[in-house]
Amino acid sequence: MAKIVLAPALARWLQDSPSTHHVETATTAQAQRLDAALEHLFAQHPRLRGYVLDEHGAVRHHVAIFVDGTAIRDKRHLQQPLAADSEVYVMQALSGG
Repeated sequence: MAKIVLAPALARWLQDSPSTHHVETATTAQAQRLDAALEHLFAQHPRLRGYVLDEHGAVRHHVAIFVDGTAIRDKRHLQQPLAADSEVYVMQALSGG
């Protein structure tokens, strides 16, 4: 199963208690592609969908997703294959200088 990890900054979009707002949150998904793994995540945490994806289903500019340590390049087409032991990290993108 692929592991999906949410950075602590995204905890405010979860329906859990406030005590989880400073730790990573992780879940697993039996998914062969990134889009299916994200759908599994959104089924558990519906409020997160609008923060991560825009109205067209693309990853928002302020969100970064890494699969097995590599940032996804195409934020519109999320059909990237996942291995059974893949790790997907969803976090806020950093900017500035």
